[in-house]
Amino acid sequence: MVVEMTLRVGFGFGHPPLYIGDDRIGYLLAPNQKVRRFGNRIEINEYSMRAEAIAVKLPTTLRLFLLGDSLANGGWWTDQKDVLSYRIAHYLQPNLPAPYQMIEALNASANSWGPRNELAYLDRYGLFDSTILLLLLNTDDLFGTPPTPLQVGRDRSYPAQKPFSAISEVLSRYLQKNQPIPGLKDIQNEGGDRVGKNLTAIDGIRQKAMDNGSQFILVLSPLKREIPGPRDYELVARQRLKDWATDADVPYLDLLKTYQTHLPHADELYRDHIHLSPLGNELVGEAIADVILTLQQNSK
Repeated sequence: MVVEMTLRVGFGFGHPPLYIGDDRIGYLLAPNQKVRRFGNRIEINEYSMRAEAIAVKLPTTLRLFLLGDSLANGGWWTDQKDVLSYRIAHYLQPNLPAPYQMIEALNASANSWGPRNELAYLDRYGLFDSTILLLLLNTDDLFGTPPTPLQVGRDRSYPAQKPFSAISEVLSRYLQKNQPIPGLKDIQNEGGDRVGKNLTAIDGIRQKAMDNGSQFILVLSPLKREIPGPRDYELVARQRLKDWATDADVPYLDLLKTYQTHLPHADELYRDHIHLSPLGNELVGEAIADVILTLQQNSK
């Protein structure tokens, strides 16, 4: 009993964030959740966003919609107030141009989402009358595969229900291996031009922003190993993304040079090979806020 309570109260085991499967989107965080993991608060609203409940948008509110994967979501290792969407809002709030007085940060994201998941989310829910739609990618997203719900309830990273106990969750998560999921390898081994398919999805996301009257901004975050220099196939994919952004006249922020300014200490920006540390979130939040403010000021 002492071990069970320690794991529950001290670490949040026994109450993992839950997922639901979806044939079009693949999967989403289950709506209306409030949990704590390792002391970090995680709140999921009624639209499976890591954000507060959505209110009626006022003319004086700048609504920022961040769309992305675990980089945007922050996962269990990031407290709600430190998620990237909130850090961007933190930097924007004191500098909002007229007529805006308040900023509202939406955040539709989930582990390992790619552009095709994200487009499907917008197909389902729309843009919520957002002022700005910000798509945050990492380089691996350019090679992402089609959405699938196969992992939900089968992979321990995508639980569909609460475990029997905190102890059972720890045993399952750290001592048991995930079993192969029938059909998943076929999806992950998708052939053809994956980069092209994902660029098509990104263009679909841009089109939805245009249809909504929203400003669309594209941001690319490199993997940690890319900072000294991306691999050849990554350079090709990155150039294709840059060329698309130029042709589509889309504001595009590639964070590679931003991270390189921190060499030889760029490792401090990451918590692992892809996800940002608190320092990285602060750096990226400020860089994105600067882009947004410049665009808002130039649009007046």
